[in-house]
Amino acid sequence: MLLHLNPSSGVPVYLQLEAQVKQAVAAGALRTGEALPSTRKLAAELRINPNTVARAYQDLERDGVTRSVPGGGTFVADGLPGLLKSEKVKRLRPHARQLAVEGRQLRLTREETLKLLEEELDKLGGQP
Repeated sequence: MLLHLNPSSGVPVYLQLEAQVKQAVAAGALRTGEALPSTRKLAAELRINPNTVARAYQDLERDGVTRSVPGGGTFVADGLPGLLKSEKVKRLRPHARQLAVEGRQLRLTREETLKLLEEELDKLGGQP
């Protein structure tokens, strides 16, 4: 699993890990049932504190992206997280707002901003 962390980005490392794993799952680079590296192994590869990886893994499991097997590791979860649609929308709204703000600040038209989003969705392929 290739992860690229940027400690100077201002985004906490554990959030960068979470986002990249979620992106890999959404893009199909990580498939259902596939094992993630152990906390210690990933921490060593990335040269970060194992507690940082553990926190990201805990949050991913809470979000239904992964599942942990005691003594067996962490795996990409089967199916979609069992969240209500209202909860999914609630989680996505801040990201949509940020996209809208960035588009406006860059003086992109509504259509240009929507087109960018559609292109990224197309890259992920398939329908949810």
